Amino acid sequence: MTLLLPTPDAPLKIGTRGSPLALAQAHETRDRLAAAFGLAPEVFEIVVIKTSGDDAALIAADRPLKEIGNKGLFTKEIEEALLAGRIDIAVHSMKDMPVAQPEGLVLDCNLPREDVRDGFVSETVRRIAELPPGAVVGTSSLRRRAQLLHRRPDLKVVEFRGNVQTRLKKLSEGVASCTFLAMAGLNRLGRSDVPATPIEPDDMLPAIAQGAIGIERRGNDARVAEMLEAIHDAVTGQRLAAERALLAALDGSCETPIAGLAEIEGTTLRLRGQVLRPDGSAAISDERSCAVADGAAMGREMAAHLLKEAGPGFFAWRG
Repeated sequence: MTLLLPTPDAPLKIGTRGSPLALAQAHETRDRLAAAFGLAPEVFEIVVIKTSGDDAALIAADRPLKEIGNKGLFTKEIEEALLAGRIDIAVHSMKDMPVAQPEGLVLDCNLPREDVRDGFVSETVRRIAELPPGAVVGTSSLRRRAQLLHRRPDLKVVEFRGNVQTRLKKLSEGVASCTFLAMAGLNRLGRSDVPATPIEPDDMLPAIAQGAIGIERRGNDARVAEMLEAIHDAVTGQRLAAERALLAALDGSCETPIAGLAEIEGTTLRLRGQVLRPDGSAAISDERSCAVADGAAMGREMAAHLLKEAGPGFFAWRG
């Protein structure tokens, strides 16, 4: 059967949040699809959907994600539009994605992964070690907060939400001495002007799926499935399968500080994982290697090991 490609009169509708980074990711998706099938940009329509996580008042208030809805904040309205047929695909930052998708939706396409590292952003110093005792650090990430306090319990951490522009403005206003941004986002936005120093994973293990773009579709849409198969990056998918299996078996919410990174060399997949207490008072890590095809199973095994090492008291703060 001949694949029915989109046309200007019947465009493929790409759903996305409206932030500069989300739009950059949607445009990358469009451009890769256009290149794969020899199509003009005009046969695609980018549909901006406001999510609960984009509420300006919540961003300005710097409220923690766990208080206002966790990861679904950035996906719920987009997935509703996808299920309703108002869009054909949804483009997401994979680190924002819950480990389970709503019934009827499939998340099986990933673009090539960008830089996985966190960026240390400050107008005055270049490294965490250079921060003076008691310095104020801004971050909305439970993982970054816990990792930072594990290394530097003397620091004061405050909530810091918003896009790149918002966070840089807060730094210039003296709300904090530094913050963190994903290097992938800065690279995709072309923001080489931001004073960011990459932090190696050995020093700060990144979030699960950091730097990866995921494209969600309806499970019964065979045409879209065929189109997305043409741009799917298999290596990124294999890495995320291990990382997201680890996350799902540990705790897929935003309530537990979890870090993880899978890397592939040849036929071997190396997975590193870490779970921390939110106050940074304890951190438990593990590292394992296996055949690439066994990555997801190893992720689950690593999660079981970390949970056993942690013991029931480790998560007492969850109530």
